[in-house]
Amino acid sequence: MITLRQLRYLDALARHRHFGRAAAACAVSQPALSMQIKDLEGDLGVALVERRTNDVVMTETGLEIARRAERILSEVSDLEDFARHRGAVLSGTLKFGVIPSVAPYVLPHLLPVLQEKHPDLELELRETQTRFLIEELIRGALDVVMIALPAPYAEIDTMALFDDAFLLAAPAGDDLPNRTRISADDIDPSRLILLEEGHCLRDQALAFCSDAAGGTLRELGATSLTTVMQMVANGYGVTLIPEIAVPVETRDERVRLLRFAKPEPFRTVGLAWRKTSSRVRDFKALGKIVTDVVN
Repeated sequence: MITLRQLRYLDALARHRHFGRAAAACAVSQPALSMQIKDLEGDLGVALVERRTNDVVMTETGLEIARRAERILSEVSDLEDFARHRGAVLSGTLKFGVIPSVAPYVLPHLLPVLQEKHPDLELELRETQTRFLIEELIRGALDVVMIALPAPYAEIDTMALFDDAFLLAAPAGDDLPNRTRISADDIDPSRLILLEEGHCLRDQALAFCSDAAGGTLRELGATSLTTVMQMVANGYGVTLIPEIAVPVETRDERVRLLRFAKPEPFRTVGLAWRKTSSRVRDFKALGKIVTDVVN
């Protein structure tokens, strides 16, 4: 008989493609995991993996069964959540993911409020890029994520929380036009500093400064907005900064902020969760608190 343990081990093996790393992720010994995979292959009557010295290659059948196992495990997780959280709102464990361009500016204000209003909530935080958050959300490793919308995935529902305008940050002595509002045409593409590829903030900036796609300083490879702002302060270029980051990232007098002409560029920040989740009430309560904190 196929067991959930076998499916969890197969899911880990499909993600890590290595028996040792998969076993470590499941907190079991490698022989124990290997034996469960062999038992699963015996129960199904098919080969799921090709065993090699240093890695694992999933068979075509193994990949499809792993995909189905991921959906099953996600639904089992939602079933467990339904049983555990029929009582108080925002209680028990909540696995919450946040993108790096939001986490440092919202969490310091959000966490104390959650702790005060919902002392029975046990928060597990994860900060990483959007694509990783979505992957982990869909497979059940996270319950809810805070990202920039839209998020066009069939498996998830979303709720918009707030709009976050973009401003231009430039060195204080920069020769940009001395007027109240500027436009994308005022930006020299060769001086635009952005986060490294994979960050949604980079994609949003490029979408607004469409002419800059071929001339950005990609070789900097910055992974945090703080690093980018230090580059700006030291005269290396300009960047787009979300308004929620302004109080933290623009304390340096060497940085000048300029607003864009209307309609201003902005992003919409919101929550996303699996459609099968039974904790929508929790997510809406969380969203209300985030909105209140930001406002």
